[in-house]
Parts: sequence; C-alpha cells; structure tokens
Amino acid sequence: MSDNTAHGEPELVQLLTPDGELRDHPDYPLEISAEEIRGLYRDLVLVRRVDTEAVALQRQGELGLWASLLGQEAAQIGSARALRPHDMAFPSYREHGVAWVRGVAPKELLSMFRGVSNGGWDPAQHGLHLYTIVIGSQTLHATGYAMGVQRDGATGEDGSAVIVYFGDGATSQGDTSEAFNFAAVNNAPVVFFCQNNQWAISEPPERQARVPLYRRAAGFGFPGVRIDGNDVFASLAVTRKAMQQAREGQGPMLIEAFTYRMGAHTTNDDPTRYRVAAELEEWKAKDPILRLRAHIQARGIAGDDFFTEVETEADRLGERLRTECRSLPDPDPLDIFHEVYAEPNTQLDLQRAEFADYLASFEDAGAEGGR
Repeated sequence: MSDNTAHGEPELVQLLTPDGELRDHPDYPLEISAEEIRGLYRDLVLVRRVDTEAVALQRQGELGLWASLLGQEAAQIGSARALRPHDMAFPSYREHGVAWVRGVAPKELLSMFRGVSNGGWDPAQHGLHLYTIVIGSQTLHATGYAMGVQRDGATGEDGSAVIVYFGDGATSQGDTSEAFNFAAVNNAPVVFFCQNNQWAISEPPERQARVPLYRRAAGFGFPGVRIDGNDVFASLAVTRKAMQQAREGQGPMLIEAFTYRMGAHTTNDDPTRYRVAAELEEWKAKDPILRLRAHIQARGIAGDDFFTEVETEADRLGERLRTECRSLPDPDPLDIFHEVYAEPNTQLDLQRAEFADYLASFEDAGAEGGR
C-alpha cells in the first residue's frame, strides 16, 4: 500500500467511518447482505458481553485472570467471519471473538482462565488452535502448519489457508521475524493478523519500531496493509481477500489492524499508570459497535425491535455465563497426565504413580488423625 504523503501518515483502509458512513475501496470491494450486517452487529454485542462478564467474574474471584478484548471486537469478528470452515486460525490469548465465530463455547474459555482445563476444545473440529500464552510463538506454529497444508496439496481456490493473530508487542519477538521469513521464502499460505492495540502491556508502538508495523512485511518480501481495526467491514473485506490469495498460492500477507485496547492488558494490569484518560476518550468515539449501529439505522437495515432483541439475548448470555462459570467442576489432580502423549509413555506412568502416592499420603494422614 502507498503512503498518504499529504500528512505523512500510513494509508488506512477504512470502509465504515466512525459516523457509520459506508465508503467504497477500489482494492477491497465489500459484498455483504443486510442479514449478514445484522449478524455482524449481533456478534459484536454478544462478544462484548462475554468479555464484560468475564472481567466481572475475575473481580469476584471466580477467574484467576482474564485478557479483555474491549475495543478490538471488530478486528476479530470481521476477520474471523472471512474464514472458511476448513481454514485454520492460531490465536494468542485475547481472541475471544475469533473463538466465538469458530464455534467455541464461551464457557470453554472461562474454564481455562478458571484453571480447570488446559484448553478445552478440539482444534481440528473448530479450525482454531488452542490459546497461546507465550508471546509470538503461535506465528511459528501457524507458519509450520501452513507449510504442511502447502505440502499436502490442500491449497487452491477451494483449498485451505491459515491465519495467525498476535499483538503489536509480539512483533518485537524473534519468533515473529522468523515466522515472517519462513513464510516468505516458502510462499506459505498464511495471513499474519496483527492487532495493534497501541499498548504492548505498557509500551507504545514507537518504542518498539521506527516504522508502521505493516511496512515490516516488505522487508521480508511480502505485502502488508494497515486497516481501521475498529471497522468490521474493512476487517472482513481485507481478510477475505488475503485468505483467498493465500489459498491460490500468492503467499503470505500481513494485516495490521490499527485499533485500541480500551481495557487493561489483563485484569492484573493498571493502565492508568502508563496512559492518559484523554487518549481513552478519543478512542471511545471510534467504538466499533456504535459505528455499525449508526450504519444500520441510517440505512434502515433494522429497527428498534432488532436492537432490543440483541440486548435481551446479551442479558441471557451473561446470566448463563455466570451460572456456567460457577458450576464448572474442578478437575481430578491426576487428569494432568492424560493425553500428554499419543502413545503410552513409561516415564510419564512412573510420574503419575508417584504423584498418586503423594496425594494418597494426605488421605492416609487424615485418616490417622481421625482415629
């Protein structure tokens, strides 16, 4: 993409303005029905409710931690709705919107942050790998998987492609640079989707890179583009085209979704220590849900009954999540040894037996104390 030389700022692909006005883009045409637009709005609202409830549950001591997606809903929902069922997505630990679209029940996410499961879903069934906590490592996993897809001959117009999600902080990791290089030299069918939410925990992008992040792709030999990450239409249209190009053998692409993390990095973080309130207020005016609602109302795509219905559904979802979270069963301590290896492993069996004896020693001590 070219630079906007009039202001010295990177060009930003935007199809839906903060006021809800739809714009055409010559490189990224949008084909979408009124029903699909209503579906996107529903996704945005319900995913935000999942996030809001999870933050509240953590504050109440029901979750050990939660990484909020507040403000990043459009980047995730739009890009995930661009995927086909046989595509594979590799998330970090904040892609709750992608998990929603890929059919992972929110309670499965809660179970991981509650500490009662190690993931909870079948990646092959949902086309979504398990969450990755180690910053940036999923970019290598995704690139390797994409190279496997390529070698299996599973690409082509109706084939598969891979997308990997990461934040701006992950671009400072060596893993990401290595993934870019491997993907480029192998022409791997992978789309790198960077959600630049302006704060890698507590460091702004200018402390990490001297150029806009999307331009880094050119140094590795593949295209990059920056989109308005609060514009669900831009996220959908650009990702849809990038994934199709990857399937057709045109290689990797980097999408930088320029957005903003409205909440804390995680519920253990205090963002007031490193950013000012005025910045937060500026981004509130670019809210992805409000702009899509303005568009729907201006075009008469839905009436008040629709918005009321969605809010009612969100209330029901919130109530269900609170109940499901508190009723999640604690795992048996020995479950940690299950499914570590595909085949029997003698060393693991010994460790399991030792741990079982250790647990039994507490029961024996309790029994003796009761006599």
